[in-house]
Amino acid sequence: MSSIHPDVQAALDAARDLRHRIAEMREKIDNIRARRPSPSGAVIPEVDAMGKLTDLYLAPGTAARLTGPELVAEIMAAIRESTADAARQYQSVMETPVEGTEPVATASGQSG
Repeated sequence: MSSIHPDVQAALDAARDLRHRIAEMREKIDNIRARRPSPSGAVIPEVDAMGKLTDLYLAPGTAARLTGPELVAEIMAAIRESTADAARQYQSVMETPVEGTEPVATASGQSG
């Protein structure tokens, strides 16, 4: 039985470790949810890491109490805040150093 060269084994081990780290990061990203209320607190959307609306809560009576344009403004404000929060969470995951890796170079060429 032939043995694998130590350099090849080291590369295979590094690739396996990288796959595991990527899977862990993907799981963290998939679990991001942001729920920021509207200015009145009557509307609470839920968005994922990519800013996709995944749920929407309207307090009882909200649709009857507000005019159409007011309701739209409440919903849009809450979605904007939730999307910004989800983006912050995503950025935090992406910037968190993974043990055993070097900082990733940004588009400007600086490590980040």
